[in-house]
Amino acid sequence: MFGFLSRMFGGDRPEAPVRDLDPHEAAAALLVEAALVDGVYANLESDMIAEILVTSFNMNADRADEVLQRGEMIAEEATDTHALTRHVKTLQEAERASVVEGLYRVSFADGEACKYEESFIRHVASLLHVDDVTRAHAKKRAELKAP
Repeated sequence: MFGFLSRMFGGDRPEAPVRDLDPHEAAAALLVEAALVDGVYANLESDMIAEILVTSFNMNADRADEVLQRGEMIAEEATDTHALTRHVKTLQEAERASVVEGLYRVSFADGEACKYEESFIRHVASLLHVDDVTRAHAKKRAELKAP
């Protein structure tokens, strides 16, 4: 009977395999997710993400395009933000702060930020262990770079 109940409630189900992601690809997926918060993923936003990958992670344009394409696929498959942030957390603190700044830059790319984007960025920043002061500085830097 215990075996039946265990199988019935998932005790015998194998765990989903842990997916190893490149932290930069996971960061790109988070940037894509930020762009999708308002329901629209425009070319302007994808161009901004490619620029962020080049400037924040010192990638050449070809590598940034590859990482962006991979990030778009990962974002499409992602079921939660935590699955992505656990890979990005392996980056150094300065790079994680750059990701948060990038999230704000993507948010500002279409000319208008919304409260849902702000909420998403706050949530991601906390998951990345980026404190509020660092996040606020990242937001200010992004505002200065906004079109």
